[in-house]
Amino acid sequence: MFDNELKYMIEASKIASKNIMNYYTKGFHTEYKEDDSPVTEADKTSDILIRDFLKKYFPTYSFLTEESKDDKSRLNNDFVFIIDPLDGTEDFVHKDGQFTVNIALCYKHEIVAGVINVPATNEIYYATKNKGAYKIDQNGNLSKLHVSDKVNDLTCFTSVYHLAQVEIETIEKHKDKITNVIKKGSSLKACLIAEGKGEISYRLTQGTKEWDTAAFDIIVKESGGHVLKLDGKPMVYNREEVRNLEPYIIVNKLENILL
Repeated sequence: MFDNELKYMIEASKIASKNIMNYYTKGFHTEYKEDDSPVTEADKTSDILIRDFLKKYFPTYSFLTEESKDDKSRLNNDFVFIIDPLDGTEDFVHKDGQFTVNIALCYKHEIVAGVINVPATNEIYYATKNKGAYKIDQNGNLSKLHVSDKVNDLTCFTSVYHLAQVEIETIEKHKDKITNVIKKGSSLKACLIAEGKGEISYRLTQGTKEWDTAAFDIIVKESGGHVLKLDGKPMVYNREEVRNLEPYIIVNKLENILL
């Protein structure tokens, strides 16, 4: 049902990724927002490139993006593109390669398509509702994604720059099951869980927004995993309050929700 949108979302992610890597190799200026989070020319120009490209093909769809003014008319539109043009700007600034381009399509408050492009490695993860999740590797090979079946000896992915004390304590509390902890930037944590290379990732503090989670939400779900708030409910998108005020967990199996 959303194959056409997916095609252009993937193309938009490639355009943005090329732009980002141009700044990555040639240099960029870093500014800081009111919340002390960094922003670069790569963030801003990629936002414009993605929006302009998708608007050509879907002129009636609304947009919610990190680097654009929030047009609340989106709340009355069934179709909304939710975009983080450069997820993991801290990683980008530190040049660790662990940043992504996130593009999601929301239909009636549910994510129905998602694309995550990893510019530094030229890998693309994507999914559409009820059609599975897939990865295109740097050589153009396509593979279907599926979470691991592990319920012991779990690998937990944590943020590189935003690891909270409550998350450290939660992981320590379950060290009998969580035996491996790896720091990963941006949405790569969720992508690796979807790929079966890890089982769990916590975000137990505020700080993320809809565009941080929307694209990976469907990729994890379509690979057989779960993205849930701590009350066990899924996230709802295209909200008036774009901040994710409630903690959430990304996990391969429900029995691995360790809190």
